[in-house]
Amino acid sequence: MSLEAIANVTAAEKEAKAAIQAAEQKARQYLSDAEAAGRAALTAADAKADAELRELRAKAEEKYRSEAAKQAEILEGRKAELRKQAEKKLDQAAALIVERIVNN
Repeated sequence: MSLEAIANVTAAEKEAKAAIQAAEQKARQYLSDAEAAGRAALTAADAKADAELRELRAKAEEKYRSEAAKQAEILEGRKAELRKQAEKKLDQAAALIVERIVNN
């Protein structure tokens, strides 16, 4: 082989090594960029999920409070009705007690 051919092969090998190193560096950079983008996406998704969860909890709590208020109102109405019925029968109960005491 001639000296020129050896020099050409050596130069080509150096260029190939440099190209491989550049490609490997570029691949490492792409991988690093992809990992960073993935971490950023996960962080954003986590923050979005937390915000949605807070919103859903707030809605559920508001619904619970609304339902609890409705049920309390219904129960207060029932309580008032039962009190009215009891008060109506109070005179009858008192009369019955007095009658039993007097008759014994």
